[in-house]
Amino acid sequence: MVRVGLQINATLENVDELETCHPNYSFFIKIKCTNCGEESDKWHDITESERTQQDSRNPDGFNFYMKCKMCSRENTIDIVEKTNVKYTQEDSGKLKTIVIFDCRGAEPTAFSPRTGWIVKSSENGQTFEDVDLSEDDWVEYDQKNNNSVGIYEFSSQFIKLKK
Repeated sequence: MVRVGLQINATLENVDELETCHPNYSFFIKIKCTNCGEESDKWHDITESERTQQDSRNPDGFNFYMKCKMCSRENTIDIVEKTNVKYTQEDSGKLKTIVIFDCRGAEPTAFSPRTGWIVKSSENGQTFEDVDLSEDDWVEYDQKNNNSVGIYEFSSQFIKLKK
């Protein structure tokens, strides 16, 4: 079992908080089998509120289950409860771990942010829901505060965490 953290980095303009619509947000990731090294070429979605493949090893199931096409190893990934955190104005321009995955036999290699983000603008401004970050930049206008809000230069990486 390996714990892997998803870190994001972005420049926030007039934004107090950026967060996923936890626990229903679908993390789209590419994965690699740690047994044979086979990397998937398609995106897989992992959602904390969804469980699959219940068996004797885990009667509650997993957030993600996959059998490797190359070596037939059964791989699972779970989102660790209560690890989903907000990216705030204080984090702007810095890497921050926003969620942790419990990986068994597979590790994430790439992340696609897509839709489902919640953006809260500065000074009690508007809240924007279901924001799409698939272009790595997002701009909108906060009518409450009469200013532009934006997320720029969005990037991400995965890091292995020590227990």
